[in-house]
Amino acid sequence: MKYFLQVLMLVAVLLSVPDMAMAAPVGTPLVPSIDLKIGGGTGTPQETSTAIQLLLILTVLSVAPAILLLMTSFARIIIVLSFVRNALATQQMPPNQVLIALALFMTFFIMAPTLGQVNETAVQPFMQGKLTQQQAFDAAVIPFKQFMAKQTREKDLALFLEYTKAERPKTIQDIPLNALVPAYAISELKTAFQIGFMIFIPFLVIDMIISSILMGMGMMMLPPVMISLPFKILLFIMVDGWYLIVKSLLTSF
Repeated sequence: MKYFLQVLMLVAVLLSVPDMAMAAPVGTPLVPSIDLKIGGGTGTPQETSTAIQLLLILTVLSVAPAILLLMTSFARIIIVLSFVRNALATQQMPPNQVLIALALFMTFFIMAPTLGQVNETAVQPFMQGKLTQQQAFDAAVIPFKQFMAKQTREKDLALFLEYTKAERPKTIQDIPLNALVPAYAISELKTAFQIGFMIFIPFLVIDMIISSILMGMGMMMLPPVMISLPFKILLFIMVDGWYLIVKSLLTSF
C-alpha cells in the first residue's frame, strides 16, 4: 500500500514542479509548496502557468485512482467476487464495501512487486534529484507495461494498434500506453467472465435439481431459489469456497 501512495505522490510532484529535479542538488528533499491567494494577482505568465498546473494536479488526482485501478488487477478481482455473490444469490451478502475492500487489498498484494519496482527505479531516484520528470515517467511506466502485457491477449492489442495504424512493437517498452491500457482492460473483462462462468456452473446444477424436485412434488408455487439457497451456502462452505476463489485469482496472475 505504501508503494501505491508513493506512486500517487510522484504524479502530484511531477505535475506541480516542472524540472524541479534538474534544478535541485542531489539529496535535497523535493516537496512542493502551494500558496493559495485570492485576488492581488498581476496576471503574469508565470502566475497563470502556476494556476494551470494547480488545476492539472487536482484533475489528475481525481482520475488517478480510476486510471491506476484500470492498470492493475482490481477489475478482474472485483468482477469475479461479484459473480460469486450473484451465483450464491445471497443478495447483498457480502456487502459491496467488503468485496471492494477485499479486492483492494488483494490488488495491493498482487501488484506489490510491480509497485516496488516503480518505487525503486522511478520514485526514489526522482525524489533524490537523480532523474528528470520525463526520465521518471519513462522508468515508472515500464513495470506497468510488463505486468499488463503478460495479461493482454495479442488479438486485443492488435485491435488498438491497427486502429491507430501504429507499427508492430518489437519489445514491450515499444507498446504505446494508449493502446496497451484499453487492450489490457478488455482482456481482463474476458478473463473475469470466463472465471465467472465456471463459478456459476455448480450453483446452476443445484438450482436445476431443486426445481425438478419441486415440480415433481407439485410445489410449483414455492420459489426454487428459497430452497436452493441453503444448499448453495452449504456446498460453498464444504468446499471452502472463498479459499478456492482467492487461490484461483492469485494463480491466474
